[in-house]
Amino acid sequence: MKRDFLVEIGTEELPPKSLRHLSEAFAAGIARELEAAGLDHGELRSFATPRRLAVRVAEVAERSRDREVVHWGPPVRVAFAEGGKPTRAAEAFAQRFGLDLAELPKRVAHDGKQEKLCHRTVESGIPAPRLLPGVVSRALADLPIPRRMRWGSRREEFVRPVHWVVLLFGEEVVEAEILGIAAGRESRGHRFHAPGPIALTSPSEYEARLEEAKVLADFARRRERVRRGVEAAAAALGGLALCDDALLDEVTALTEWPLPLAGRFEERFLELPPEVLISVMQVHQRYFAVLDDAGKLLPHFVAVANIESRDPARVIAGNERVIRPRLSDAAFFYDNDRRERLEARRERLKGIIFQERLGTLYDKTERIAALAEVFAVPCGADPAVARRAGLLSKADLASEMVGEFPELQGVMGRYYARHDGEPEPVAEAIYEHYLPRFAGDAVPATAAGAAVGLADRIDSLVGIFAIGGEPTGSKDPFGLRRLSVGLLRILVERAVSLKLRPVLTQALAQYQDLKAPADTVDRVLAYVFERFRAWYAEEGVPAEVFQAVHAKNLDDPWDFHRRVLAVNAFLALPEVERLAAAHKRVANILSGQEEIPERVEAGRFAAPEEQVLHESLERAKERVAPLLVAGDYTEALRSLAELADPVDRFFDGVLVMAEDPALRANRLALLRELRDLFLQVADISHLARVR
Repeated sequence: MKRDFLVEIGTEELPPKSLRHLSEAFAAGIARELEAAGLDHGELRSFATPRRLAVRVAEVAERSRDREVVHWGPPVRVAFAEGGKPTRAAEAFAQRFGLDLAELPKRVAHDGKQEKLCHRTVESGIPAPRLLPGVVSRALADLPIPRRMRWGSRREEFVRPVHWVVLLFGEEVVEAEILGIAAGRESRGHRFHAPGPIALTSPSEYEARLEEAKVLADFARRRERVRRGVEAAAAALGGLALCDDALLDEVTALTEWPLPLAGRFEERFLELPPEVLISVMQVHQRYFAVLDDAGKLLPHFVAVANIESRDPARVIAGNERVIRPRLSDAAFFYDNDRRERLEARRERLKGIIFQERLGTLYDKTERIAALAEVFAVPCGADPAVARRAGLLSKADLASEMVGEFPELQGVMGRYYARHDGEPEPVAEAIYEHYLPRFAGDAVPATAAGAAVGLADRIDSLVGIFAIGGEPTGSKDPFGLRRLSVGLLRILVERAVSLKLRPVLTQALAQYQDLKAPADTVDRVLAYVFERFRAWYAEEGVPAEVFQAVHAKNLDDPWDFHRRVLAVNAFLALPEVERLAAAHKRVANILSGQEEIPERVEAGRFAAPEEQVLHESLERAKERVAPLLVAGDYTEALRSLAELADPVDRFFDGVLVMAEDPALRANRLALLRELRDLFLQVADISHLARVR
């Protein structure tokens, strides 16, 4: 027999920006804990609204799976005396499990280390209602909640106060106390339209009963209703809705019964930069902007209410009254900010601390400018442009607009730089140096933007590491993971070849009064390259490919990336298994060998396989040399794959560790040449475990 299972945690309003993530994590936790408890089940669905997290699981087994329990006894050498007679240790083991002494020789098994007496029993499954409370409690405890709260006199902690809990196994209420609340079958409807309790008979009716009470419990379905409603409202105005994914998620997380309503604002506000208007609407009011066919803003917005009003016009008027002063403030800030040049505003950065031990933002822009000038050449930028942009890169942080709307940093700097008559490359670099701001965001499109962006990130990384502020565990208060990934993306996506060790050293030297640990540069370098590991894992690149390149101890991310792509392509060749195994064998042979001749002497060859391998190596060197200079590692490895046959024949026909010292040394030198040739790209011995 199987039954559906429903858990619903009813709360006060959950944080909208993390609701979707919490819901997905709760569902994943329930699935994980059901498996750990041995409870077979069918399809699992999650639900989330501002006041609830819920999971419904189809066809949960009535009992957990029976499981075999292995009881180990004494080792055979202890259990039996000479002649196979059971010892007292064996007798005690037999008595414990009710076994006949004559059976003991048949009760021997290997535990992975040695042979022991072994008795296997089957533990019957546990009824699901006894297991489900623990399943739910553990899933809730594992939710990614940065800061849990208590409420009233309770000791329980959760992201928000809990008011009700539903635990249904089929039509049966699972008796339990979850987060201090006794579980039952009563849910709640919409806070205003249907605030009373809803007695649920079974999990299957959950969604329909809540919808009757003006609650769309399914997050994805509610999100789609928001999107369609917003787009329809914008179309009725003759425009197109700007449906930002993050805003859609947030609005969905704020509503249980979404109803889009269109409003307008005064056309004079269209004189503001569009980013300002969009920021006011999206970030501060959670409204959707409306564009015309040319992509320009219209003086309209679409708000999403969480209630069916009998007088929608009054709701719209209220939203219009709310947005008007916000736009008026923005217009005032914009006019006022442009009365002072960015260069003059930069002086105010002397009063804004970047970090207590790392100086002010003014100090930071001085360091950024100096580094950007250095990075300009490898990035292909004009050093003077990069330096100027670096000096002005943070000046808009002292503006009234950015003070009120922090998300516009860089955006307003570009507008104000243009207003001041700064060269367009400088203005663009001020904006672009913040890119990429998040996963999937674009990298700087201009060379100067890339140079300043690299300078900003490298300055922060070495400074924070120098004062011991590197991330520990999941804590990353300075956002160094994001900075490191941004640094790598700029270098890789713009194909900028830059050796990080010397530039990190130069960046650290700019903190003249800071007593940094001697290993600061090494720690930063290791941390940045470790971000590549997660990068490649997400792209499906085997960890051994990363290790093969990482073994080279490189400090140029663009070069590192090209090598990883080459080794990953090399992995698909049929010869890779033989070559990787051979190189692992070579590494083992050469390890510990101290006196190996510098050069191979062809006259000392005693077997034809040695001669063939040597000649093949010489031809390979000639083919590969120009490819390595050009950085074409993929073609280089493809060429080296042709060595598979001569390498195999060498190991089949030649004894490397020959008794003759001169012959042995010459063969070791030949193997070292083979190893070093491949090592010019990567250490392919790490690939031996992949296939």
